Amino acid sequence: MQSSQDAPSKLAPESADDDATPHTVSEGDPVLAQLPDQITQELNFGIRMVDTPAGRNQASMLIHRMYSWRGFSGNHALKPVANRVTLMASQKGEAVGTLSVGLDCPEGLLADELFKPELDAVRAAGGRICEIIKFAFDMAGTSKQYQAAMFHLAVITARDLHQCTHMFIEVQPRHRAFFDNALGFKQLGEAKMNPRVSVQGILMCVELAYMTEQIQRYGGQGHVPGVRSFYPHFFSPREEIGIVNRMLELPNGKS
Repeated sequence: MQSSQDAPSKLAPESADDDATPHTVSEGDPVLAQLPDQITQELNFGIRMVDTPAGRNQASMLIHRMYSWRGFSGNHALKPVANRVTLMASQKGEAVGTLSVGLDCPEGLLADELFKPELDAVRAAGGRICEIIKFAFDMAGTSKQYQAAMFHLAVITARDLHQCTHMFIEVQPRHRAFFDNALGFKQLGEAKMNPRVSVQGILMCVELAYMTEQIQRYGGQGHVPGVRSFYPHFFSPREEIGIVNRMLELPNGKS
């Protein structure tokens, strides 16, 4: 059940939650073997899916450090869960960012703990839902392009590998504007007290069709005057096609 309140990034707010984890691809698979150059044009930065104890431990240490910095207590270790995919960004071999994509299943999502009526309304309308949890980012200087790369891979994971239509995230109310401006998430319902971290949280949602439209319009352009979102820093539509094809070719790449 989700307690994804604030996400600890020194540069941007995030979601926090309880037990996130990965699946799908082992760390040894060439998921993003060709991606570091495409993501940042720098050989010292890359993003991969993690599904090994070593990879999960590295991401967990980052989450714990950032959540502690934000004042969250509790156990934030990543555990193997079949309906979650974890992405980890590394710079010069050190974990600097992570997030997990939680996929809907019979047991539900973490967000169902506080926001089941809101999620059920989307399910009842035919939506295939997922959630972003355990988002933490820790990089000095400008990190917009790096965070954009990780979010774009989360979109590809949800939309192309698992055919999701709606993406949710739980955040503290003070971070609502960030996720709205950066990615187009909109608040659903009212704020509720999250017992896991003793702070209020809100549920936000964005349709993957909207994200796809923004990627097609702005992806790969870098800075665009007047555009505040992260979408110009996403991959270009052409780069996206190559990434999607490589990920779909992986063992268990498509559920």
